[in-house]
Amino acid sequence: MTEIASVQGHEAICCLQIKQVLWIGAFFIAPAASDYPWAESWARNLNCVVADGVQPEDQHWPWWPLLPLYPYGRRRTVFSELIPGQLWSLEQLQGVYYVAVPVRLTVAKVPGGLMLVNPLPPTGEVRQAIASLEQQHGPVLSIVLPTASGLEHKLPLGPLARAFPQAQIWVSPGQWSFPISLPSSWLGIPSDRTKVLLDDGVPHADDCEWISLGPLDLGVGRFQEVSCLHRPSGALLVTDALVGISADPPALFDLDPTPLLFHARERGDEPLTDTAEARRRGWARLVLFASYLRPEPLEVPSLPELLRHAFRPGLRSIRTHFGLYPFRWKPGWQSAADGLMGAEAPRLQVAPVLERLVLPRAQSALLRWLEQLSTHAGLRWLVPAHYSAPLVFDPQCIDQLLADLSRRTWAPSSENWQFLGSIDQSLLDLGVVPKEPVLKD
Repeated sequence: MTEIASVQGHEAICCLQIKQVLWIGAFFIAPAASDYPWAESWARNLNCVVADGVQPEDQHWPWWPLLPLYPYGRRRTVFSELIPGQLWSLEQLQGVYYVAVPVRLTVAKVPGGLMLVNPLPPTGEVRQAIASLEQQHGPVLSIVLPTASGLEHKLPLGPLARAFPQAQIWVSPGQWSFPISLPSSWLGIPSDRTKVLLDDGVPHADDCEWISLGPLDLGVGRFQEVSCLHRPSGALLVTDALVGISADPPALFDLDPTPLLFHARERGDEPLTDTAEARRRGWARLVLFASYLRPEPLEVPSLPELLRHAFRPGLRSIRTHFGLYPFRWKPGWQSAADGLMGAEAPRLQVAPVLERLVLPRAQSALLRWLEQLSTHAGLRWLVPAHYSAPLVFDPQCIDQLLADLSRRTWAPSSENWQFLGSIDQSLLDLGVVPKEPVLKD
């Protein structure tokens, strides 16, 4: 959803997708992967693990320099069935400095074939998995980008569309880039077969109902997410609006647990030791990072301390970041993480970074969206584009979520929320975001 960075201004830019400006020029020029030989070599050295029966070239993503997130040019994918015969998941990792969380492309069965929701890089591994579904259920008929601002899904849309040249493309209304609004065709999205959700109709209306959260005017652009109620499965497909987080690390890390082991340590001179306990500890810290960007129990050690523990024998490699570990966890971090994760089932929630930086003054819009969802008796599951899926999501569950959100303080600025609150206040002071977001018709 939001990539983790190291300075306050950049965090704000990431969360509002202002960061598009950093990559628009590169995308417009459309460089070849061969233009980055140093980067390709670096990515291969960092990511050298492949699943059984999968060749490294099947996980290759040549356009990663346009959005240089871990794991860079090697995108491992976990393919799984979510709802038998109806929904499937293709998951990859994305993040910065090993703060990586799963991001999901969902495949839905529709009359006559398949629909792809929330695009991901179409590596050979991804295309092979989808091809296996096409043999059983028919061709890919449509590809849907249901968000106006999700860059991690927007950038792969062009390559994914080219991988399935017969598919109809659907995008959320209000697509935007900053500081120059560029046509979608300049971003590699084929204009001759692209339609706008709601404005031009909706795909597969007999099987799918499309429900919009927003649009909200955030100043620099629009926030809008069009969720899909897939009636045959009873599942609501969303992008960022809701997530469910489990205390158990995702299966995707079984392919390479390095991010978990890296963050499970207390100092940079400690080895990356692979144990079940280390994996769970590392995952809990990743969740804290991804949720709050700079959680309250986290301190940054001084530069002399950081260098004192770096470059030790056994740690002089890209994989270990040469022992550079700019984090110190204070007592109480585990309690903070436990508040975000579910031990028995994933904890359903609005992601803190979305609540505090995107919807801090738009709680009413979110509540209205949830109230609308609660009227659908056939709703049983939630499939977000991040973290765990599927999640139990029936009307009773929605009513409980509504009650919880109405009862607690919305978008606080204390404790773990303090850093997010300071970003929001800075954006307000600069006039980047409005004091009151405008709900457009």
